[in-house]
This record gives sequence, C-alpha cells and structure tokens, in this order.
Amino acid sequence: MKKNNEADKDIILRILRLVFKGNTLKLIFVFCLVIYSTLTNVFLSLFIRNLIDNNILPLLKNGSTDFAPLNALIFKMAIVFALGVLSTLIYTRLMVDISEESINKLRIRMFDRMEDLPVSYFDRKSHGDVMSYYTNDVQNLGQAIANSIPAALSSIMTIGSCIVAMIIQSFLLSLIIFLTMGLMTLVIKKIGKISSGYFLNQQKSLGITNGFVEEMVNGMKVVKIFSHEEKSLEDFSKINDELAKNTMMANRLSLSLMPIIFGIGNFQYILFAFFGALLAINNIGGISVGLVASFLQLSRSVTGPMSQVATQVNQVVLAMAGAERIFEFLKEDPEKDKGTVDLVRIIKEEGKFIESQNNQGILAWKDVEAENIYIPLRGDIEFKNVNFSYDGKNLVLKNINLFARPGQKIAFVGATGAGKTTITNLINRFYEIDSGLISYDGIDIRRIKKSALRKTLGMILQDTHLFTGTVYDNIKFGNPEASEEIVKGAAQRVMANKFIENLENSYQTEISGTELELSQGQAQLLSIARAEVYNPPVMILDEATSSIDTRTEKIVQRGMDKLMKGRTTFVIAHRISTIMDSDVILVLDRGEIVERGDHNELLEKKGIYASLYLGDFEEEA
Repeated sequence: MKKNNEADKDIILRILRLVFKGNTLKLIFVFCLVIYSTLTNVFLSLFIRNLIDNNILPLLKNGSTDFAPLNALIFKMAIVFALGVLSTLIYTRLMVDISEESINKLRIRMFDRMEDLPVSYFDRKSHGDVMSYYTNDVQNLGQAIANSIPAALSSIMTIGSCIVAMIIQSFLLSLIIFLTMGLMTLVIKKIGKISSGYFLNQQKSLGITNGFVEEMVNGMKVVKIFSHEEKSLEDFSKINDELAKNTMMANRLSLSLMPIIFGIGNFQYILFAFFGALLAINNIGGISVGLVASFLQLSRSVTGPMSQVATQVNQVVLAMAGAERIFEFLKEDPEKDKGTVDLVRIIKEEGKFIESQNNQGILAWKDVEAENIYIPLRGDIEFKNVNFSYDGKNLVLKNINLFARPGQKIAFVGATGAGKTTITNLINRFYEIDSGLISYDGIDIRRIKKSALRKTLGMILQDTHLFTGTVYDNIKFGNPEASEEIVKGAAQRVMANKFIENLENSYQTEISGTELELSQGQAQLLSIARAEVYNPPVMILDEATSSIDTRTEKIVQRGMDKLMKGRTTFVIAHRISTIMDSDVILVLDRGEIVERGDHNELLEKKGIYASLYLGDFEEEA
C-alpha cells in the first residue's frame, strides 16, 4: 500500500512539473482568478444574510418604501458575481491553453524517446499499444489538466472558505458540516480506491485491444485467405469482453459517487434547515433567519464542489492510469551508444587532411577523443569470430567470419532462419553481438556512433515502406536537402523515372503509406531511388525482389545493379540468378557459414549452393 501511495505521489508530482514548466506565470494568474471566483460563493451566502437581516426584514417591519439601499446592495453584488463569472471563463480558457501546450510538449518528448528506443523494444511491444500512449493515455491526461486540476483547486478552496464562513458565523451550527463532510470524504476515498484498479486495468486492456485490432487490420488479407474470420472474432471477443468488464466496473463505481454525495448533501441541507430553524425560533446562539438562509446556501456551496470532486474521480483516475503508462514509456532505456568515432567530411590542404566546413570533400571517420586523426571511409567491413543470440541463451549466429572489401558484392543464401538477416541487423547495430568483433574500415563498430554508422548504410527491404506525401518527398526521404536535379537524376539512374513521369502529377503525385496507388515493383523502384539519393557507401539488400514477379524483378534488378555499382554491397537473395555475379557467396545453415566462394567455385563443390542453384533453375524454367 505504501508503495502504491508513493507511486501515486510520484505521478502527481511529475504531472505538476509537466504543467508548471513554462506556464508558471499563467498558473499564478489562474490561481488568483480561482480565488476570486471561489470567494464569490462565500459572498453570496453573506449577501443573503445581509439582504434578509439588514434590508428585507427591517423594510417589512417599518413598512418603508425606500428601496435605494437595497437596490445599491443588489447592484454591487451583481457586479461581484459578473466578475466571478468572467474570472471562471478566463481561467477555464487559460487552463485549456496550458493543457494543450503541456500535452504538445509531452507528445514531442514521447516521440523523441520513441526514436531513441532500440529496435528490440518494438519487437516485443505491439504497435497498437504504442499508439495507445499517444491517443487514449495522452488524451485522458490532457482532459484532466484542463478540467480536473482547476476543478479540484476551485472545489478545495470553495469547501475551505465555506467552512471558515460557517465557523465564523456560528460554530454551533457548523458542527453539522464536520459530520457530513467526513462522511462524504470517506465515501469518495473508499470508492475511488476500488475503482482506480479497474481504471488502470481498463487502460491496459485498451492498449491490448488496439494492438490486436492493428494486427488484424494489417493482416486482413491473410485472415480472409485462411478463412480465419470466426477464430479472429472469437479472440477479439475475449479481449473486448475483458475491456468491457474493466470499463463497466470502473464506471459503475465512479458514477455511483455523484448520487451518493448528493444524497448526503441533501441530508446535510435538511439538518441545517431543521436545527437552524429550531435555534432561530428559540433565539439560541444568536441565530437569525438570515443566518439560517446563509447556512443553507453555504450547504449547497459545499455539496456542489464535493459532487464535482466525485465526478472528477473518474477522469483523475483515468489520467493517473494513463500518466503511469506514459511515464513508464518515457523511462524505457534508450538505445545505448558509447561510440566516440563520428562521421565527417575532410579535404586535403598543404598535404594534410582537415575537416571541411562546407560539406565538401570525402567522408572520413574521426575519433572525437583524438585530435586531427582521420580515417577515410572506404566501406571495408569484417566479421571475426562473431557469436550472437537474441535471448542471451540460444545462439543464432555461431563463429561468423567474413569480410567485404570496398566495392565488393557479398551475397548470403540459405534456408529461412539460417541467420542471413541477423547479420545485416548486426552491421546496423540494431542488436549487439555476444562475442567477437565487427570492424568497419578497421574500426570496431562499437566505437562508432550509431547515428554516424547508419548514415553510411543504405537498406532496401523485402517489405517496402513508403510514407504519406508526394513521390518527390519519398525519394528524398533520407536526404531532405536534395535538389530536384539530384532526385530526378537518381530516379533516372535506377530506371524509376519512366513510371513516375506517367503518373498523374509526375513527381508531385500524392501517395499514402499503404502504397495502394503503386504496384509492388513501382514501390520497390521508389525505395531504390530513395537509397540512391541517400548515397551511402555500403548497401544492404534484404530479399528486395522476393515479393515481385520475375519480369518486374528484371526491371528492378537493373535499377539495383546501377545502385550497387562502386559500393560495398550485402545481398540476401531468394533467387540464385540475382547473385551469380557476386564476388563472394556465403551459404549459411543454422547460424554457421558452411560454404563460401564465387558462383563457379560453389557449383564445383556440389554442396548446398549447387542444390539451391539447380532447384532455382528448375523453378524458373
């Protein structure tokens, strides 16, 4: 229990820090407006007492028709109340601004952290659940900041000022409020405590539901092909029932608070009316009719904020649950990078290499811990006795030794799960090796900054991903500063310009991330053009043509051949015919390199590669 309380306090403090950062002056102004708005409720009760005891009753007794003092009093109070309404309007709008500014900054922090997370995080986390952080959780927190914080502040101040006003006017009559307020507080605390667990479960269930729906939407073709609709619906029903159960229980408890609080408030009103009238009639404790009316008004002024607190419990608990998930997300360990070697451009002056200040010259590695030591980037990559496992137990790669000299084309073949893609993932440092060494131009890649390393690597994957925007924007995705001339030149070199120019608006044609407007071959050509504009010295092609037909593959292959020219290239192939010209072909089996050599050498060995080649040849024939 103590741990839960400490966790809740930590979440509340983090929310407050989020809200106050950059909004301190606005919040001070809001606080002043809330004070004034709150005090108008107390003024109303005092006004009623003054109106009855000092104006209406004397007029009734004297039979006077001079209403000037009464009119003046009413006019003054009208101004006070009008300013109170204006104050409420202003601070409400200010809190909306503060809320949106805070949530805007929070979303940016979340997106920034998301980009810093390792690939392994997204391997174990569903995309729908991650999306739920940005939608449901952030939305609930934003609504709480805009509504619950000012409501809570106003309610606390109203309740406090009303109780003080009651005590000052009549301590005897105000004893009733301590009884009823204690009862209200106990009810809110007990029910809120029970419902908070359900609200937390609701947010978790919502994330799971979003993840399942996202997975089904992406795989709908597969669902239909295998007639899996009924089973998918059955699985969804179980997840949805759990969400419905948690939501129902949470709302059932929280929504029961308001009628209970109003019931206690009505009981409180009756007690004030009964005992107040009894004391006033018997002239006990100096209680007058005006004082009783004042207490009745103050009673409503207390019940209203208490019921408001009760109605906000739902939103506050949702916000706390959402904030807990968001802060857990922000606490995720970012991708570790202890590299000290950066990527720079250098030029030669007076026989010495110096760092270029205008993006001219050749790419080179620079160790930031060493001065004036530059290693020109060549694209020389080597694996020495590399072992790797995803879980730290079961080795996926075993004692891998290979090298790719600048400009060489290295191909990987082997059965699914042999470790081909894993090798390319290790070159990118998406994962860290268990033992051994991977060097790039003689430098341990663990010493190279990941951002610098990945700037030198281009990847074309089997599943091409385009982004919503124009064809032009997609091609220059990796190099936003690329000119129109560079973009069109790249498209022409990889043979993508022909189909682009036949599109409705050529390079300015809008496409969506689903790529429905393009064929798979066209989408693949765009990804190749994108890599060409990126202009990396090392290319990785991970079964880039496996999802397209043989005829289209030949067109795409010609584009890739131009892309690979002069670059160190790693190719994972599903068809032997596409890698026959490779400098070195490595055959992997169960995480080990079992054969190596060029096409002819491997055929002469009559091993796994020869079998794969003959099978591929027969298939194409």
